[in-house]
Amino acid sequence: MKTILRLGRPALSALVALMALFFMGGTAFAQTTIKGEVIDSSGEPVIGAGVLQTGTTNGVITDIDGKFSLSVPANAQITVSSIGYKDAFFTVDGRASYKIVLEEDSEMLEGVEVVAYGTQKKVTVTGAISSVKSEELTRTPVSSVNNVLAGQLSGVTTVQYSGEPGSDAATIFVRGQGTWSDSSPLIQVDGVERSMSDINPEDIESITVLKDASATAVFGVRGANGVVLVTTKRGKEGQARIDVNTSMSVLTPTSLVEQADSYGYATFYNAMRANDGNPEMFSPEVIQKFKDGSDPIRFPSIRWTDYFMKKATTQSNHTVNISGGTDRVKYFVSAGYMTQGGLFEEFDQPWDYGYQYDRFNYRANLDIDVTKTTKISFNVAGNVSNADKPRTGQGSSGMLMEAYYATPFSSPGIVDGKFINTTTDYTDGVTLPFTGSHAMSYYINQPGAIATNINKLQMDLALDQNLDMITKGLSFKMKGSYNSQFTVTKTGTASLATYTPVIQSDGSMKYRKSGNDSPISYSEGAGKARNWYFETSLNYGREFGDHSVGALVLYNQSKEYYPGTYSDIPRGYVGLVGRVTYDYKKRYLAEVNIGYNGSENFHPDRRYGVFPAGSLGWVVSDEPFFQPIKRVVSFFKLRASMGLVGNDKIGGSRFMYLSDPYTINDGTKPARGGQGYFFGIDNATIFMGAYENSRNNPNVSWEKALKQDYGFDMNFLNEKLQTSFDYYKEHRTGILLQDMTAPALIGFKVPWANLGIVDSWGWEVSLKWRDRIGKNFSYYTNVNLSHNQNVIIDRRETPYTNEYQYQKGHRIGARYMYQFFRYYDADTPRLYEETFGKPYPKQLVDLKDGDAVFVDLDGNGYIDGNDMTRDLGFTDDPQYVLGVNAGFTYKNWDFSMQWTGAFGVSRMISNSFRFPFESRTDKTSGGLLQYHIDNTWTPENPSQDAEYPRATWVNGQTNNYQDCALYEKDASYLRLKTVQLAYNMNFPFLKTLGIKRMQAAVSAYNLLTFTPYIWGDPETRASNSPSYPLQRTYTFSLRFNF
Repeated sequence: MKTILRLGRPALSALVALMALFFMGGTAFAQTTIKGEVIDSSGEPVIGAGVLQTGTTNGVITDIDGKFSLSVPANAQITVSSIGYKDAFFTVDGRASYKIVLEEDSEMLEGVEVVAYGTQKKVTVTGAISSVKSEELTRTPVSSVNNVLAGQLSGVTTVQYSGEPGSDAATIFVRGQGTWSDSSPLIQVDGVERSMSDINPEDIESITVLKDASATAVFGVRGANGVVLVTTKRGKEGQARIDVNTSMSVLTPTSLVEQADSYGYATFYNAMRANDGNPEMFSPEVIQKFKDGSDPIRFPSIRWTDYFMKKATTQSNHTVNISGGTDRVKYFVSAGYMTQGGLFEEFDQPWDYGYQYDRFNYRANLDIDVTKTTKISFNVAGNVSNADKPRTGQGSSGMLMEAYYATPFSSPGIVDGKFINTTTDYTDGVTLPFTGSHAMSYYINQPGAIATNINKLQMDLALDQNLDMITKGLSFKMKGSYNSQFTVTKTGTASLATYTPVIQSDGSMKYRKSGNDSPISYSEGAGKARNWYFETSLNYGREFGDHSVGALVLYNQSKEYYPGTYSDIPRGYVGLVGRVTYDYKKRYLAEVNIGYNGSENFHPDRRYGVFPAGSLGWVVSDEPFFQPIKRVVSFFKLRASMGLVGNDKIGGSRFMYLSDPYTINDGTKPARGGQGYFFGIDNATIFMGAYENSRNNPNVSWEKALKQDYGFDMNFLNEKLQTSFDYYKEHRTGILLQDMTAPALIGFKVPWANLGIVDSWGWEVSLKWRDRIGKNFSYYTNVNLSHNQNVIIDRRETPYTNEYQYQKGHRIGARYMYQFFRYYDADTPRLYEETFGKPYPKQLVDLKDGDAVFVDLDGNGYIDGNDMTRDLGFTDDPQYVLGVNAGFTYKNWDFSMQWTGAFGVSRMISNSFRFPFESRTDKTSGGLLQYHIDNTWTPENPSQDAEYPRATWVNGQTNNYQDCALYEKDASYLRLKTVQLAYNMNFPFLKTLGIKRMQAAVSAYNLLTFTPYIWGDPETRASNSPSYPLQRTYTFSLRFNF
């Protein structure tokens, strides 16, 4: 595989050159010239329509009058096409002139959109819905479809916090975060709540996001955060079709945190001590050894992330699917295999633990028309995945944090198969002042591996019975689903010896051994999960002249076994759904939805709730007064909706409505904290006891969100330009919290209650343009921009002195910090008074030049905790999300690219990203990042634009490294998420092999990122929970079908 990778780029270049040699033009035969006119159904000329000899590149486009002239062979087949119209076909039959009438392509209007528990014609949809099709999800191979949704759908935010194989799916938010508890949307796959992160993207037909109350109210207590509907592919009538897709990828980190080397570490350490008036700790002899590298074993210089992380790894994706069927039986069968290498080095150990991952997906969707009125559908799908990780128990985040805490001179790493630790007791007079910790715990302290095998199975059985014999348009549906998961965890435990260098009298070096090597031994554990879902419904849809009526009544129920808490008690949901739709001439539209849902999270008396919603629509473009401008504005629809939805994933604990919990003492602890009691005088005997641990609340219920949405859809120039706009508001009440305004002396934890309130609002705009230039070139550009804002109305917080200190009145996630003014120098007092019109305040400590200066917000003349505010900066949740998708087709070439952007977003750097020399236990013997060396204020470079203040321990924790706006960093970015160049090969010899279509493509993922953020990737965290690096992917793929 490594050889293939080395030859990858030259091979791709050669392949592109080879394809270019076969680039084909038109054909030459005995010609005749035909002329004609292309008009629409109203008799108006169609400008720019393509008139093409079928199967060739010989063609022209119509002029401003819709006319064309083309030389073609006798009896040639001609295709006429234009954006917004259905293709037309005719055969040259000797006539000199042809009149071609193009029908409007009603797919945009008369096509269907997936909605809750069914489908609806696009023209009659009145809710806020965004959707994306299969071809837009599979241009670049990725391990999870979540990772390519960014920028595809307006109102949808995705953040990929981690690149860890098997756990790299982006987190999805619909219209931002409306609660401080769980803001994740409900995700359904083929109508059943399931994960979408491990589905093979090649199996997906479409993804639809429901955003407003009209679209989500029928989900009741699960719909407040939006709903994502994933529809998988199904078979179609026709000859069996075999599709094969295979790809190989090279993955490299998008950005790695840069650590200091030993020389930079030592000089910065001595300078920081000098700033505090202390003598140096690293002697000139030690610093020289660091500088010249003359003693790399005893005085090493290891940047740990560079040492144990690979520069690149590989990924492969292979999928085969077969689809087809008759008029009675249709099928889609798919199998896919994906492998992804890890970035952690394994250092030739005989076990796998480098974060490699593989997954096998399978799916079979079968539709059987038992009779003309009875249809049965059966789905079976699942996957088997294997993940190999180190046996550290701290995860990739903890391992990376350990690397940032590590010193570069603690160890030279592995030398001649031995792991070497440095020491402070060298006998030649040159010694280290301390060694600190290394970053190789996963290799040496806890050697071994954890292999996790997960086997998932999903099954659906559905009946669709037409009841036209009772009344036309009536049907009965019933569906049952079963999902199971079985997990086997195999843990391998070993031990390895460590070595310390010892200088001998003759100057040679030997090693002192500590511990012993032992072979790996294994233990196993298992876990399981399963759930079922059932629904049954009556559906009605019928047209009465110009009137169309639709109705749905649905009952559903689900049961989850082995939940995370009280695993022996299943968790259940039940609901009743109703929907009525009406339209007159598809011009005046109305819809009413209602959900009656229950969750066992709440008291039986408060378990059920009613969630109604309604929406209206008006297709203005169908009005007589609109006709004069319809050639320009071809479609215009106004929409409005309002409704109530709920959320039962509210935090707290399960069964909060039960009697107050008591904690029972085990008789071993002597204090009330251990629930033990002493009775009598001078009695040392501990008696078992109990105390009321907290108060429960039988009135706990779901969050409720009152949502409003106002929007329009407007298309121009026969659907070449499609636009939509939505403005939305949400008032969410009943958010679960503990009332911290209650005094602490009440003696128990305050019960959880539905007291929180948050208001959210925002807007979304989407623009889609498709057009053709000339006979061979077509292109498209889609742009969407979303803005989301929220404010906490009530949080019941511990009382503060000033309004700006409360979370109330601020955005969810607003940070509590000091307002940073500048770095101190002689001009600071004067500049402060000129800027704020107030006397310069007494700071937290006596400042020196380069120290951080804070603003006295309460005006009392000194800085204290009352000057911390939430008024500043942004949050982890972006306020603006941008998506740009563009591409073109020229003859046999296809090009596409996807840009994503997030703006009004920040990251708060902390721990070793903020504090130099921080370790797990102190702030004097830990690691150092190169950012500190390059971006710290110094007397030699006293820049007010420095990222860090003067380095100091004395004024560090008490002032310079306090939570303040200085450490809130702009994490806005614009990223080229995907880009692909493909060539469609139509060579004659392929048909002799039975290959109908073959495409070769090169693509990339996360190729470019523009951002002011320097502390790693802007999507990841620079904190005590750093992220496994996100990856840049280079891919070569082949697609062909038989």
